Amino acid sequence: MNESCVFIIDDDQAICDSISGLLRSVDLQVNTFSSPSEFMDYPRPNIPCCLLLDVRLKGTNGLDFQAKMLELNLNLPVIVMTGHGDIAMSVKAMKAGACDFLTKPFREQDLIDSVMDALAHDTARRVKNKASSEMRSRFETLTPREQEVMGMATAGLMNKHIASELDLSEVTVKIYRASAMKKMRAKSFAELVKIAEALSI
Repeated sequence: MNESCVFIIDDDQAICDSISGLLRSVDLQVNTFSSPSEFMDYPRPNIPCCLLLDVRLKGTNGLDFQAKMLELNLNLPVIVMTGHGDIAMSVKAMKAGACDFLTKPFREQDLIDSVMDALAHDTARRVKNKASSEMRSRFETLTPREQEVMGMATAGLMNKHIASELDLSEVTVKIYRASAMKKMRAKSFAELVKIAEALSI
């Protein structure tokens, strides 16, 4: 079984069953829900996921739920589905961050392609977030002085200027800088600058 999961929110059980069968045939895990509240109550696994969201749901609107997901900072690629699609609805969905918009009935291959693209997007996001988290953890192992020197050096200050600013010797600044590079696992100063930019230092 593929280590990724597709969620479907649609109050039409026949459609849920049809899409589930198709996606399981290409080795994907699938979970179906008849409402957004049912989906929100479900403990989501920590693996690449995406959401197939129907626009017209009983008692609610899929696009409203998509907006709520943004408010809750629920980072999940959304593919909006509707049997009553129009351009305005499509634009609204895409502006709210949907990665695709499918009008029912859609071709099976179009659905599979869209889901695979969404899962690839979530995989890339997770890899980036993990790398960023690891960089932040490394930065926190630096002493306050090493963090200070790294910040000033990567901002473009010369060693002598950093030494003057912090009332240190240039040799001491070089030691702090070298230590920061080692702890951050930067192979070059250019790489240390990129790390500082990624961490918004």
